[in-house]
Amino acid sequence: MEIHFDLQGLAPAIVQHVRTGEVLMLGYMNAESLELTRTTGLVTFWSRSRQALWRKGATSGNVLRLVDLRVDCDGDALLVLAEPAGPTCHTGERSCFHRDATGTLTRRPTPPGAVLGRLADAVRERRAAAPETSYTARLLQDGVDRIAKKVGEEAVEVVIAAKNGSHTELAYELADLLYHIVVLLEEQRLPLEAVWQELERRMKS
Repeated sequence: MEIHFDLQGLAPAIVQHVRTGEVLMLGYMNAESLELTRTTGLVTFWSRSRQALWRKGATSGNVLRLVDLRVDCDGDALLVLAEPAGPTCHTGERSCFHRDATGTLTRRPTPPGAVLGRLADAVRERRAAAPETSYTARLLQDGVDRIAKKVGEEAVEVVIAAKNGSHTELAYELADLLYHIVVLLEEQRLPLEAVWQELERRMKS
C-alpha cells in the first residue's frame, strides 16, 4: 500500500510490543527510514530535531526488532509491531508512555492484559537465575512433573475460592494459577502467543 507522507515527507509511526500489545513509543519515518526498517529488520526513524536518520537503540543497544508493519486506512500513519531488546524509553522505562495526564509516573501496562506477557518475559529471564535464590528458577530446574503438580494444586485452590464466594480470594488464587501456567509454558518452550493463536482460531470457527 502506498504511504502518504506529509509535506515534510514524514509519517507518524506508532511502535507496539508485538507480544504484550503495549504501546512503546511514537516516532516519525520518511521513505528512507521506512525502507531501512524493512530491509534491516531494525526499526529506524527520521529524527526531526537532528534532521537525520536514527536507528532506535544505535547507542544504547535497546533496538526494536521489526516483526510486522501495518498501515492505517488512509495510508498516512504506520503501526510498527516490534520485539524490544530492553527498555524503549531513554529514561529506562519500558514505554515512553509512563506518565498519566497529570504527569504522575505509572508503571501499569497499557493495555492492562499486557502484564501476562511481561510475566512470561520475567519467567524466561529467571531461567538463568540461581535456583537457590529464585523460586521460578527452582521450579524450572525441577522440571515438568513438579510444575504440573503445582498447576493442579493451584487449580484446586481456584475452585475452593470460587465456592467460598470471595472475589479477593479468587483473584489471588487465579493469579497463582496463571503464574504456574506461564512457568509450565516456559518449561515446555511453548510461547504464550501459541495459546492466544489457539483461542483466536476457536473464536473464528
